[in-house]
Amino acid sequence: MNTTGTAADRSRGHHRPLGRRGGAPLLAGALTLLLTAGLTSTCGTAAAPADACGWMTEPLSADAGHTVILVDGSASVRGTTAGRDYAGGIGRLLAAVVRRKDTVSVGTFSGDSAQITWTAKDRSADWVTGNDNAVNQKTRKQQAAECLSGFVEKAQRAAPHGSGSNVLAALTAGAAALDAASGRHSLLVLTDGLSTTGCADLRAAAFRDRREIDAIARVCAARDETPALIRGVHLTLAGVGQPATDQPAPTPAQRTWLGTLWRTLCGAGAAAAGSSCTVPPTVIGTADHPRPRKQPPRDPVIRYADDRPETYRLPGAALFDSNSSTVRRTALPLLSDVAVSARTTPGSRVAVYGYVDPRGRPDNNHRLSQDRADAVRKVLTGLGLTRVTAYGRGLPKGCATPHRAAGSKLSAAQRLQCDRRVDIDISRK
Repeated sequence: MNTTGTAADRSRGHHRPLGRRGGAPLLAGALTLLLTAGLTSTCGTAAAPADACGWMTEPLSADAGHTVILVDGSASVRGTTAGRDYAGGIGRLLAAVVRRKDTVSVGTFSGDSAQITWTAKDRSADWVTGNDNAVNQKTRKQQAAECLSGFVEKAQRAAPHGSGSNVLAALTAGAAALDAASGRHSLLVLTDGLSTTGCADLRAAAFRDRREIDAIARVCAARDETPALIRGVHLTLAGVGQPATDQPAPTPAQRTWLGTLWRTLCGAGAAAAGSSCTVPPTVIGTADHPRPRKQPPRDPVIRYADDRPETYRLPGAALFDSNSSTVRRTALPLLSDVAVSARTTPGSRVAVYGYVDPRGRPDNNHRLSQDRADAVRKVLTGLGLTRVTAYGRGLPKGCATPHRAAGSKLSAAQRLQCDRRVDIDISRK
């Protein structure tokens, strides 16, 4: 007996209307089918049984809208033991996709390229077409939301294929994947927004003001890396400013800065008529993830401006006489300026590093450098600072001067002045 047609009809919900005389056996059968479906194996999440997702691979509606969901797979999102749980935090966004009955593709991105690893491709969330039974429609609609959540969970557990992340490259790849699609085009990117490659590399960012955002946007435009969103693409970035809990975290002001940055960058690419870019305040929780079978690539870490020390490099000749650790009176205004900067930096810590040039006795170098660091520390504490440490480093391992021409060399006098110095680091942590 050929049951192919019957199975297909059941899958699309082609049942006789319920509630008529003689319909009780059919109702019992439908309830039995729904109950047994909940006992089968999963397709990425315990809430969505495997056979409950099977109908999403059936032929797609020609006029259906299309949504591409991209999940950031970089270490700043994944963490070392627990990463961001996008699947559990974007229920409202997935519900909107289901309401529209879109065709959906889900993938993950990492590294400097625009390569996307797809975990689900062209899955139909159309819970209505060919399914004219109200009970079945309600069930199918719930299944669609659970299955999409499962696909996202599978994507966030996928091993990264490269180090770091280039969010702009992912936006461009996502928009390209929608190029030939029909209907409404939606691109949902789940990321903390912490790019470490490309024109929006934030490793050296200060996270402070609008001028820096405009400068990054100009660089991206000049390098033609701003995503060219095609006409009618509706872009949403969720989770911006929310790295894994064991990663360096931005302050609330820095999260606001990140949101403004990405509205600016994706807005520049959404100039086409009918396109849009939103960065909603979506709160993303955390979830444990299994230990990978092989060690993932090490990612560069973004150190926020508040985590990076502000360094004052003071020439030893301005602070001390030769072979002396007594601070000159003429150096007090200079150290006073440093103390004011530290006092106006909330929660600051100050570290003083003393260095000497190689003209002294080797057995005296470390003691003299420590004595000079201690002397500067004493002045700074006398100017009102409380958390100051001092370290004698002896001879420096290298001497770098800013704005030096490539290939040029320091003179002997310049090198001595650079070696004989005191560095003062001011940091918030």
